[in-house]
Amino acid sequence: MLGTVVTTSAALLAAPAAGLLGHRQVRRAALAKRLRVTAPHGIDESGFVRVGGIDQWISVRGDDRSNPVILEIHGGAGASNHVFLPRTRDWERHFTIVRWDMRGAGTTFAHGGPDGQGEFTLDRLERDAVEVTEHVRARLGVERVLLVANSFGTVLGLRLARRHPELYAAYVGTDQNIQAGGRERTAYDGLLSRLERAGKRKELATVLEMGADRTAWSAGRSAAFSKLALTTDPLSAETMKKVVMSSLWFSPLHDLRGLRDYGRAMTFSESLAPEAALVDEWAEGTAFRLPFFVFQGAADVLTPAAAAHRFFVDVTAPVKDFALIEDASHFAAFRRPERFLDLMLTRVRPVVAAG
Repeated sequence: MLGTVVTTSAALLAAPAAGLLGHRQVRRAALAKRLRVTAPHGIDESGFVRVGGIDQWISVRGDDRSNPVILEIHGGAGASNHVFLPRTRDWERHFTIVRWDMRGAGTTFAHGGPDGQGEFTLDRLERDAVEVTEHVRARLGVERVLLVANSFGTVLGLRLARRHPELYAAYVGTDQNIQAGGRERTAYDGLLSRLERAGKRKELATVLEMGADRTAWSAGRSAAFSKLALTTDPLSAETMKKVVMSSLWFSPLHDLRGLRDYGRAMTFSESLAPEAALVDEWAEGTAFRLPFFVFQGAADVLTPAAAAHRFFVDVTAPVKDFALIEDASHFAAFRRPERFLDLMLTRVRPVVAAG
């Protein structure tokens, strides 16, 4: 969904790169130092695991192996969460976090290239996720893991939570995506309003011609909509620059070739958008047999909180909770990592411990 935005912004960042490389190296070195796991009972492992017939990149990090285990399902599609490691380092003091670059994303994509990703469908990603979960359970010796999904990853995350509750201690969605089989139009109407207020007639005509039904959109149109939605909202545009692009540019895990591969992966993964648009969360089911949490950016214009809350209201679960993250649009957990961690510690962890 966001590949066009990231690729375009990366080009803008790279333009003055010659004068910034020295500063970039200093920052990357400082962030690499921050990422070191030195606790006596900590864990810091990464490498390829054979999943679904291809090599896929998985990292496991945390300061105490006895902490609850989180499996992150990243967004994008194709947007590895490894770039946000420095921003979420404090999470690893309370949780052991498994970050998986699914096929079409991050190091998995860079390793195999576009021709080495194999079958690329939501169903294949779901089966991959189950394999990854089983690998994590065996490797870390835990019965269940916390399932934490963001943005596009929440489409997959909801399916995992519904269909495999025995594997997961709870579901936590942020930037929770609600497709509703093409009926959900909160983000679309919000973009129309912003374009009208700004007097952007050309863009307004384009969006009106697209129509609100995402099931009729091509992958290119989905990408164009995401770009417009995020760049026409001041808070979202600031977040893209200061959180997303800054994390990419200064990532200690990504050299310049890695930045290029990151953008290529997101562009490659945009092909999933038309399939994802067909998902109807209500038709697939609102009954969950595990604790269910949604922590949403209060000002999210791409996956609006109002849409996520409508679905949340209809959910039945042993425990459920919904919270807004203030001063946050999309990428709420990465813009306000301290607030997200507080919600995980005060609302999620006690429920998991009691279960």
